Amino acid sequence: MLRLRRCALPNAGRSLHSLPSAELRSRFLQFFESQDHRVVPSASLVPPGNDSSLLFVNAGMVPFKQAFLGLDGGAEARGYSRATSAQRCVRAGGKHNDLDQVGLTRRHHTMFEMLGNFSFGDYFKEQAIAMCWRFLTQELGLPVDRLHVTVLNSDHEAQRLWKQIAGLPDHKILELDEEENFWAMGDSGPCGPCSEVFWDLGEHIADPDERYLELWNLVFMQFFRNEGESELHALPSCSVDTGMGLERVASVLQGVPSNYHTDVFVPLLQEVAAVLDARRSSTSRQSFTSALQEELDPTKDVFGTGKEIQTLRRGYVLRRIIRRAIRHAQQLGVQGGSDGILASIAVPGWTEHAGYKQMRAIVSNEEKAFEEMLRNGRGAIEKAFSKAQLAQTMLSGDDAFRLYDTYGIPLDITQVLAEEKGLTNNPLLQQGQ
Repeated sequence: MLRLRRCALPNAGRSLHSLPSAELRSRFLQFFESQDHRVVPSASLVPPGNDSSLLFVNAGMVPFKQAFLGLDGGAEARGYSRATSAQRCVRAGGKHNDLDQVGLTRRHHTMFEMLGNFSFGDYFKEQAIAMCWRFLTQELGLPVDRLHVTVLNSDHEAQRLWKQIAGLPDHKILELDEEENFWAMGDSGPCGPCSEVFWDLGEHIADPDERYLELWNLVFMQFFRNEGESELHALPSCSVDTGMGLERVASVLQGVPSNYHTDVFVPLLQEVAAVLDARRSSTSRQSFTSALQEELDPTKDVFGTGKEIQTLRRGYVLRRIIRRAIRHAQQLGVQGGSDGILASIAVPGWTEHAGYKQMRAIVSNEEKAFEEMLRNGRGAIEKAFSKAQLAQTMLSGDDAFRLYDTYGIPLDITQVLAEEKGLTNNPLLQQGQ
């Protein structure tokens, strides 16, 4: 949990520039291009090559993994030692999994866009910090009094550089342990100490976890860690991997209360709202709507890659996302046509994809299978939930497994259904996902 010194903010809550997300993306890429970085297009959401360590691209550095490891032939082979990108990312499984937080917070997403700049054995901490600070305070004009940073408690060099370059006082530089400020791509892969930049949303927000919004993470890639090992192995050269959430920075610049209110999500939000049952309460409606629009968005990008995604693990995650979207749509009172609920929502960008018909068919078939599964198991579901409610206990692991074993109802869906009934969830349900 981030705890920083409180301070009065005269301009808290006001829009700074109302900068559109497209212009923010353009400014970011142009700025780093002017700093001799190669602009690299967003890669497929399916990790490149035969990388089995990840289900999906979950950070901007993933397409550059071989470069960080020194296995791509070096700058001469790739043609550059600095790069910048606006990478689409999915975090719905593995080490970085935000799926269960979607719709519950103002900043977590199944899929998001990460703006990043990268150095492969070129510049390191000093230049990374200097360019980060210049972009935020000069190019975007963010007020210095609302920016704070964190560093790894053993990274005295980074702490010194923030003081020297940004002129930050000690109370605006928070030293944290490895759990907070040591970043790794996954259980295995490149890693290193990191320094994060936070935006103060204002003293009117009492919870520090909600008050301070992480904008940018600067990772100083120095090591490689094998899965299951604590030992760190030095990389061939010291590199830099940074990631800034487009949606988060857009929410700051556009002066809106959450990422979901930015121009990134509003078009999809409007489409979802157009088919909603107005009888839902505003609180549940907002939560379910945020979750639904989030769960719909990655389906078009993953199916639109043109790659085979129906592997056991990757296909399971996609089915899980689709099923959660179906359930949230049902909770919102969405009435679907012959092709189902999700097909009745016009997701912006779907029809432009070459695989649109395939995407629509997959989602429609998955919805029909899901409906049949719930219909067949409805009696058993109600019986298990009634037993738990009468005993005033959480749903038992045995009952949850029986629903899966007999009717094929996944544990994560049982968890969602239990939440709807107000039942305390058995932690085993989450572990079994």
